Amino acid sequence: LCRAYWYPLYAYVRRDGHAPHDAQDLTQEFFARLLEKDWLRAAGPEHGRFRTFLLVAMKRFLINEWHKNSSLKRGGHITHVPLDAEDAERRFASEPELAPDAMFERRWAMTLLEQTLAALEAEFAAAGKADDFQAMKHCLTLDRGSISYAELAAKTDSSEGAARVAVHRLRKRFRELFRENIAATLAEGGDVETEMRHIVAVLGGV
Repeated sequence: LCRAYWYPLYAYVRRDGHAPHDAQDLTQEFFARLLEKDWLRAAGPEHGRFRTFLLVAMKRFLINEWHKNSSLKRGGHITHVPLDAEDAERRFASEPELAPDAMFERRWAMTLLEQTLAALEAEFAAAGKADDFQAMKHCLTLDRGSISYAELAAKTDSSEGAARVAVHRLRKRFRELFRENIAATLAEGGDVETEMRHIVAVLGGV
């Protein structure tokens, strides 16, 4: 959970006006408290979108921290979570100028996309087809008419017909995994199609 969703929240805190060091501490403390206080109990399958839960929880956390006016300190008995501060700032430096909420939505969508690609790559690797995935993955973002199946066939040592089938299966499996990832962040019985359209719309603005 921490590895998957810490950066969208970190980007939100940074865009909210906090300096890198403060944003690191705040994000670290938020996840530590999330786990220690069992806040996730409130994010059960009957409570809607997980992204909404996390963002609302972070907003409340920041308000409480502001009112407390406390200085967060590293160390002690805090539960540490895997935050890569240098990588976060490197990524944040290339982010567009968006409002905090829009930044969170953008990074949430990108995180789901990255998770899906990683899962798809892992499946290919497990099947001994890691090289085929590397050769075909660019096809996920191309229009069908712009895919060179002859070039792809040469790279994968197959026929053009086989390459065409492989790309079709790749894209179909990507959609299935993407849908599963989105469904996992929604309440049981949630409207996956509506959430998918929202995520795709956010990605369309990237």
